Amino acid sequence: MRGIVLACGNPQSPLLTDGDRFDVRQVAARPGKAEVDAILAESSDKRLVVHGTDADLNAVVLRLLRTDRLADVPVGYVPVDPKSEAAELWGLPTDPGRALDLALSGDADRVPLIRDDVGGVLVGLGSLGPVRGVGYGDDTVVLRGQATRLEVTPDPEGGLGLVVHVINKRLFGRKVTSTHARAFQLGCLPVQVDSDGIPHPRPMGKWTWYRHTEDLRLVRGL
Repeated sequence: MRGIVLACGNPQSPLLTDGDRFDVRQVAARPGKAEVDAILAESSDKRLVVHGTDADLNAVVLRLLRTDRLADVPVGYVPVDPKSEAAELWGLPTDPGRALDLALSGDADRVPLIRDDVGGVLVGLGSLGPVRGVGYGDDTVVLRGQATRLEVTPDPEGGLGLVVHVINKRLFGRKVTSTHARAFQLGCLPVQVDSDGIPHPRPMGKWTWYRHTEDLRLVRGL
């Protein structure tokens, strides 16, 4: 199966030259509707490979969701940041050569796709804090009061869908409480929310992350 590599933000890499296995499309950082939808219209059964940041991967997956292509388009990821949260979460290599080879030839695995209540998605790490408020993981109270930081990720084991980590700094180290849930809802004093390195435009007094009804077909080679 040939693939289409989206070189997001014009990353320069000697690996990214058209060949027998893939075509390269230069697109903007965090590519939007006009660029991604045009490529999806011609992709047929080709897999998409995102070469960029977690924010770029987020943007491409959002277009798959909006165009109802989650079920038929496998997505590979070649991170440009060796500290990629999404790559660490899903066990993906960060070496460019290994990552590209896996993205093009590995099998796609169905993984939870997380959405939020303002129209976005989450493929790696969502975070906010310091925070003061009340948060629920499904029917379980996971926060009542304040926390240094909250982190939410898709559940790498599948499970209910997502994992909420409530983090509190201590004099020596920190305390982390983790909860698995299908949805996380928070009401709080206004706080900055980040999704895959993308800051929300304004502080929010409430926020929800929840598992989408359809999974993402992420190439992991499992």
